[in-house]
Order: sequence, then C-alpha cells, then structure tokens
Amino acid sequence: MAQDASITGQPAAVEGLDGVVADWSGDKQAFPVPWGKAMMWIFLLSDTFIFTCFLTSYMNVRISTTATWPDPSKVFALEIGGHSIPLLLIAIMTMVLITSSGTMALAVNYGYRRDRAKTTALMLATAALGVSFVSMQAFEWTKLIVHEGVRPWGNPMGAPQFGSAFFMITGFHGLHVSAGVIYLCVVARRVWTGFYDRKGSYETVEVTGLYWHFVDLVWVFIFAFFYLW
Repeated sequence: MAQDASITGQPAAVEGLDGVVADWSGDKQAFPVPWGKAMMWIFLLSDTFIFTCFLTSYMNVRISTTATWPDPSKVFALEIGGHSIPLLLIAIMTMVLITSSGTMALAVNYGYRRDRAKTTALMLATAALGVSFVSMQAFEWTKLIVHEGVRPWGNPMGAPQFGSAFFMITGFHGLHVSAGVIYLCVVARRVWTGFYDRKGSYETVEVTGLYWHFVDLVWVFIFAFFYLW
C-alpha cells in the first residue's frame, strides 16, 4: 500500500483512528455533505430548540393560568358582510405559506436543471408569497392592538399572558419570514445573473429551500397550538 502510494505521488493511507485524525486535521471532507448545507442544518436545529421552548412555555402558561383564556375563534375572526367568520385570515395565511413551499420546491428542481429563468421566477414568487404573509400578519397585529386593545402586558379579553405569548411567538416567526424574503431575493438575483453557473453549483438554492421549508413547518405548529387550541 505504501509502495503504491509513493509511486503515484500520493501519501500513504493511514488506517484506524490515526487515519480519522489525519483526515480531520488535513481539512478533508469527512462526509459527502456540502458545508453550506451542513451549517444550515445546524442553524435550523438550534432554531428548533428556540421555537420548542417558546411553544412549551406557551402551553405551560395556557394550562397553569387561572384567568379565562380568550377564544381564538372569536379573537381572530373577521367581520365580512355583517357576519363573523372565525380564523378566516389565519386560514388564508396558512394556505399562502403552504403554497410558497410548493413554489420553493419547484425552484430547487429547476435550479438543478440549470434553468435560470424558471428558478428566478419561482424564487421571486416564493418571496412575494412571503411578503403577502407578513402583510397579513401586520394587519392582524394592527387589528388586535388598535381595535381590540391587546398589549404584551395584558388585554381586555381575559388572561394577561395572552398578549405576551401572541406577540412573542408570531413576532419571532414573522421575523424569520421577513429574513427569508430578503434571503430569497438575494439568491434569486444571483441565479439570474449566472453567479451559480459560474460557480458550477446550485446548492445554495437548495440551502435556501431548507430554510424556507423550516419556516413553513414552524408555522404549522404555531397554527395548531395557538390558533386551534
């Protein structure tokens, strides 16, 4: 083995634990996963812990409080034609995010086909859906603050913890969506200008998709725990 390696000009392979140490110290790629994707998974894992803490704290407050908890179907209802329709806006927001996951998945697909036009269009469509979601969330916040009098430290409809839980959880998620929109636009611009063609890889589009799908998945849990419970 050592003789063959010297003939080909390559260093002799080192087996066992010493070989693992040599590979890592030589900055070799130990697993067939791009560093950008690996780092995104690590970031998403840390974000999962944060959202889990938020939702767990919300459930603890919801269960332990002795004050009446506001009914989400009434708090988040919309008045249309003199009729109160419960959770209509929330349902539309959820459908918008689910649709954006579809457009993002298609963008990744066309990215690996190196179709710049379709990839850019689908990523911008995903960003537009994200902007629509944040706009509807801003409308929801305005309605609760201005018309219902909800504050982070209390509200006139029942348990004072409702306001703090709502603004903390939905606000943190909305911040992620807003950051995702900026991220999508930056990557879409690079796709359109041919940056990833010159780089030889469209993996960044897939990494962007991982982030966006995570944001959509988190909203499913927020929707289930906060609006339906």
